[in-house]
Amino acid sequence: MSKPRMIPGTETLEFKKAFIERYAALTDWEEFKRYSLSFLRRSIRVNTVLGTVKEVSSSIAGKNWNLTPIPWCKDGFWIDHLERRDVGNLFEYHVGKIYVQEAASMIPPLVLDPQPDDVVLDMCASPGSKTTQMGMMMKNKGIIVANDYKGQRLQSLGINVQRSGLTNTVVTLMHGKRFYGLQFDKILVDAPCSGTGTIRKSLKTVVIWNAGMITKLARQQKELIVTAFENLKPGGVMVYSTCSLEPEEDESVVDHLLKKFPTAKLLPAKLTGLKTSPPVMEFNGTKFDPQLKHVLRIWPQDNDTEGFFVAKIKKEE
Repeated sequence: MSKPRMIPGTETLEFKKAFIERYAALTDWEEFKRYSLSFLRRSIRVNTVLGTVKEVSSSIAGKNWNLTPIPWCKDGFWIDHLERRDVGNLFEYHVGKIYVQEAASMIPPLVLDPQPDDVVLDMCASPGSKTTQMGMMMKNKGIIVANDYKGQRLQSLGINVQRSGLTNTVVTLMHGKRFYGLQFDKILVDAPCSGTGTIRKSLKTVVIWNAGMITKLARQQKELIVTAFENLKPGGVMVYSTCSLEPEEDESVVDHLLKKFPTAKLLPAKLTGLKTSPPVMEFNGTKFDPQLKHVLRIWPQDNDTEGFFVAKIKKEE
């Protein structure tokens, strides 16, 4: 990987003492800080519902954009223009042939691997990056229930689903905890989180971070993952993911599910070309289930992306 380019003005950004202590214990603090305060590479995903990868990538490259394949996603590219032009101005963007999506954000749908005949729930779907990716992977067949719990978030979700040419997607407005009695082949829970893996995209994350916020979010995340598992068909698979790097929001939430449901089993989650770091197996005096060795913990410095956490869970019959 090339050396990341620092965001001007971040030299004076102050991290809270508790934040530094926590992350210094979890990873290489200086590397984490360096990447978190660097520009995030722009990336896109070709929407194969409306065009082939070869056709669309060739069209964009012909307009003097540099495209670098993302190793773990055959439809994804890092994209750059010497003049720093806006990707959103591309014709291919306006007609839905590409979706601007962070490279690490493409990982959860790839791990879930929805198929054309699946009935899928995207429990926390807005703005639709992963919903539209799954719809594409399903070849616009099967059914996706794309849900969010805030009405104002549905507008961007609906627009992105429509622009992507998907007709297999139903948009719903409901709290994730209220999917009582419905059964799905596959479920994605990309949970609302503290976003500590996305500091380089939103520097205010550093400012608002506090332990109380993490505790509150973890309670909500545990409710979401339990509800999702209860709505998963026996033999079905779900993915729990966050763009947080907090163990309370990641390994601890999955550990909670494993303790509550003996039929919940973690599956290995691996993608070719993706670099990962060891999961957190013990935190604040609590040892987690040995199955946690199968999760993906991705730090920003691993692949020069956002940080992400992904767990793949099967409901045994």
